[in-house]
Amino acid sequence: MYRKVFFLSLCAGIFSAVACIVYQRVYFFALEAEYSKLVNIGSLMGMCVLGCMVAGIGFFLLRKYLPKNGEAIFNLGFVLLSFGTIIFPFAISLPLDIKAPELFPGLTVPMHFFPAMGWFALRNLFIKEKGNI
Repeated sequence: MYRKVFFLSLCAGIFSAVACIVYQRVYFFALEAEYSKLVNIGSLMGMCVLGCMVAGIGFFLLRKYLPKNGEAIFNLGFVLLSFGTIIFPFAISLPLDIKAPELFPGLTVPMHFFPAMGWFALRNLFIKEKGNI
């Protein structure tokens, strides 16, 4: 079971990182707002993979110690944590040389939901429950 959760976490992290990179490029070409000094490919890859790996540990532990309700608690916690982290793009102060700082939250806030969406999208490919169709 741990091996499946590990690969789910890794794939969800890579999947969400790729989604973030694509979204960043689309955002740049649509609005010409460049934030590559703050949000670059390395930081996107690192944060998405790290977030999904930590989520995988939480998922494994909740499923192990709360077999009936562990997954529901995990899903609710992952969504609430994603919502809770959107405060950070609004709370940071950007450098003064950044052009159009008002567009920065529009780039980063949706990215906070990509790891959860990647996890929920790939979960059934890795962990199959007995009795489900």
